[in-house]
Amino acid sequence: MIDIKLIRENPALVKENIKKKFQKEKLPLVEKIKNKDAEWRKLKLEVDSLRHDRNKISQEIAQAKKQNKDAKDLLKKAKQIPKKIEEIESRTKKLKEEIDEDLKKIPNIIHNSVPVGKDETENPELKKIGKPKKFSFPVKNHIELAESLGVADFDTSAKTSGRGFYYLIGDLALLNQALIRFGIDTMVKKGYTYVETPLLIREKILTSVYSAEEINEMSYKLQDEDLYLIATSEHPLIGMFIDKTLDKKQLPTKLASYSMCFRKEVGSHGINEKGLFRTHQFNKVEMVVLCRPEDSYKIYKEMLSIAVDIYKKLKIPIRILECCSGDLADLKAKSCDLEFYSPVEKKYKEVGSLTNMEEAQARRLNIKFTDEKNQRKFVHTLNNTAIATSRALRAILENYQNKDGSVTIPTVLQKYIGGKKIIKKN
Repeated sequence: MIDIKLIRENPALVKENIKKKFQKEKLPLVEKIKNKDAEWRKLKLEVDSLRHDRNKISQEIAQAKKQNKDAKDLLKKAKQIPKKIEEIESRTKKLKEEIDEDLKKIPNIIHNSVPVGKDETENPELKKIGKPKKFSFPVKNHIELAESLGVADFDTSAKTSGRGFYYLIGDLALLNQALIRFGIDTMVKKGYTYVETPLLIREKILTSVYSAEEINEMSYKLQDEDLYLIATSEHPLIGMFIDKTLDKKQLPTKLASYSMCFRKEVGSHGINEKGLFRTHQFNKVEMVVLCRPEDSYKIYKEMLSIAVDIYKKLKIPIRILECCSGDLADLKAKSCDLEFYSPVEKKYKEVGSLTNMEEAQARRLNIKFTDEKNQRKFVHTLNNTAIATSRALRAILENYQNKDGSVTIPTVLQKYIGGKKIIKKN
């Protein structure tokens, strides 16, 4: 959510940003918010004036009583003021709620380094890391490999739970746990505090990180409860700081968490095939940072380097894509995607995402810090996928497959799986 001051003082900037994000239907919102804000400020002045009048009349009543004068008219005026104040405050409260709801629809101001583009098809490639392996035999997809090895069952899970779920069996299940442990160890070594979060979250937190549309498309709600299954541990991690003011010495606060994640995925992609790439339930090691505004882009680079280093150690070919303006969700100021190379599809597929929301998320959650001048300011918040294990498993199965159908376990993971080097038919 942007600062209302931007609409008061520089509406042209806000409108230009909306145009860069190809959301011209939102342009009328700027004037709508500006007009409501002007009305809200006018009403606030009226309330302040009425309070001043009330205090003045109270003094006049006290003076009249001291002088044994008739204070009947003054008392009548004094009695009417609280009702007027109550009526106006009711209107200002309603207006403020309407303004805040409209402000949530205005996209965050994108960073000046973000390229302008309509959608994900216009995201520029920043860098490739690692060379795709050349195979001397026809490669299999991860579903064929997992099923032929007897280490995954997608058909039974479709019967028990529906599309988008899976059973991991034996060595593949252990490899999943190895990836989780590897991800956690990496984050702890990088100075992140490990946190285990609740898997359920209240709507108040969720509406601060998602739009209503995104909540409907992605979140599972518990019937008759103000609780949702988390789509990522980022949300309960950042929710830990709601309505808090941190001391400058506490920043940056660097956190990492592993959790199961749950997503309905009923939007444009949906769940239309079995496998591990797009699922309703998955495992993820996430990183979240709260920092001072002047540090956020230095930390952005650090977080990206951590994610890249994880896939370097796994020896999986990856590339980095810069998210263009039209591909950025409204809360994001800057973002990039990490993609692994699929030798089956002969193209890169998303495996993680890094985001700097600057102060937009902190503004919604009211997370501040006190600076050297003892002034309160909003923190900047960032989040990044350290490792989403289901997608990493697909990357390993496809890139580490052998001619006989077995799959070699990446060297860096072997110590987490009892020294085993190869997954063979179960």
